[in-house]
Amino acid sequence: MREIIFDTETTGLKAEKGDRIIEIGAIELVNRFPTGNTYHQYINADGKDIHPDAERVHGISAEFLADKPVFADIAEDFLKFFNDGKLIAHNAKFDMGFVNAELKRMSIKPFPWTSVIDTLQLARHKHPMGPNSLDALCKRYNIDNSHRTKHGALLDAELLADVYIELLGGKQASLLLDANEAKSGESAQTSGNVHKMMPRPNPLPSRLSKDDEQAHEAFIKTIGEDAIWNKV
Repeated sequence: MREIIFDTETTGLKAEKGDRIIEIGAIELVNRFPTGNTYHQYINADGKDIHPDAERVHGISAEFLADKPVFADIAEDFLKFFNDGKLIAHNAKFDMGFVNAELKRMSIKPFPWTSVIDTLQLARHKHPMGPNSLDALCKRYNIDNSHRTKHGALLDAELLADVYIELLGGKQASLLLDANEAKSGESAQTSGNVHKMMPRPNPLPSRLSKDDEQAHEAFIKTIGEDAIWNKV
């Protein structure tokens, strides 16, 4: 099972108003373990100004992005990395809104929501009292995020991968899940080799004493001849 944990940084908060992606960071998980394959790209905003509030969060300036490629130039590599995996993001509605807006500008089919997992929704279900920000979840699960002084797409994706595993029950639970998945095909093929309980070579001795048996027989006689015990 291939999953892509990813995060984006943007010029602002509203993809529908023309804000653009300026950074994408992603890591690949296979069977819930990092493979070491990553994707990281800074992207020229193609003339869109970066909102000052957004720049204070991620620290990416228009000057820094001046020589970076626009999304159309990196779309092929982006799709190669993202296309055949389950996409996982924190507050996925935000990130997927930007990703699909960029694809729409190129007349490329957007990613369906069936291919997306929102870790914010997972966290709200597991921890309904919150808080459920990425930083709060790192603190809850003792994940070191002390080096996160500003938002960065690749760093946030790496932290989110650890959070995602914890939301699913931790690494030990993932190991068990993967083992069960790996065995599912095998068990279907070997269903004829079901272990059968064998009878004891010698029955266990009765725990009833002679007095218990006599008392039971006396009680049955008081019920009458139609008592079910007389037929057993």
